[in-house]
Amino acid sequence: MEMKNHSSSTSGFILLGLSSNPELQKPLFAIFLLMYLITIMGNMLIVLAIHSDSRLHTPMYFFLSNLSFMDICFTTVIVPKMLVNLLSETKDISYVGCLIQMYFFMALANTDSYLLASMAIDRLVAICNPFHYDVVMSSQRCLLMLLGSCTISHLHSLFRVLLMSHLSFCGSHVIKHFFCDTQPVLKLSCSDTSSSQIVVMTETLAVIVTPFLCILFSYLRIIVTVLRIPSAAGKWKTFSTCGSHLTVVALFYGSVIYVYFRPLSMYSVVKDRVATVMYTVVTPMLNPFIYSLRNKDMKRGLRKLRERIHS
Repeated sequence: MEMKNHSSSTSGFILLGLSSNPELQKPLFAIFLLMYLITIMGNMLIVLAIHSDSRLHTPMYFFLSNLSFMDICFTTVIVPKMLVNLLSETKDISYVGCLIQMYFFMALANTDSYLLASMAIDRLVAICNPFHYDVVMSSQRCLLMLLGSCTISHLHSLFRVLLMSHLSFCGSHVIKHFFCDTQPVLKLSCSDTSSSQIVVMTETLAVIVTPFLCILFSYLRIIVTVLRIPSAAGKWKTFSTCGSHLTVVALFYGSVIYVYFRPLSMYSVVKDRVATVMYTVVTPMLNPFIYSLRNKDMKRGLRKLRERIHS
């Protein structure tokens, strides 16, 4: 199968998946199906618990419920197609289907990034400026932050997909990945991708680094404020409210930085697959546990939800 022109060809790509070993296909299917179901159920419980408990109608939980909803959509863009391919012999995806998957993957991943930044700002205001918290983090402002996160992310994604759609593919059409990500697709192009790589890297830096720097700045301010608290118990109590968020940030950005902030020449198929699984599957699955296991408010909300279901 040959793709001579991106606009005229009706053929597509073949997703190599996590492994080409036939004996691993069914075990991998079972593992990722279980992880996907846990992700959907866990994040759905977080959303329902927050919306059913009026005491959780605060900015922090507003962003958390939207983060959980985005994680459901995010994994749904990738995992179902991967599960189908694990049991299929063809493992193909159409050219348009590949661009659509790429668009929603980038849009939802970037929205996650901006929501994590919004949650960092929430912690910053709550700890460093508690007396003006209700004014600064008003419901209108939180809604604007959410809409801004979605708008910027979708515009970024649209720009990237339009850039990819102008490339020609005339050689191999086998994507050495389990979904249509930018780097493995760029590797297949027979066009000169040097300018595309520069634009992609620059634009990615602008979009992904901005919320990361926002998170970094917020926590530097929080650390300075916490160090001024005289008692060790007071310091621990204040900073412990950030523990769950910091854990998710570390998991998400650790793997994202590893995968995307390297030139195409340093792209490694096996290592990048593992890192990508971390932020596309593992992190969305762990988020509900991270935010609920040591959070008394979330535990109370989940108990209240369970009581409503059983009543």
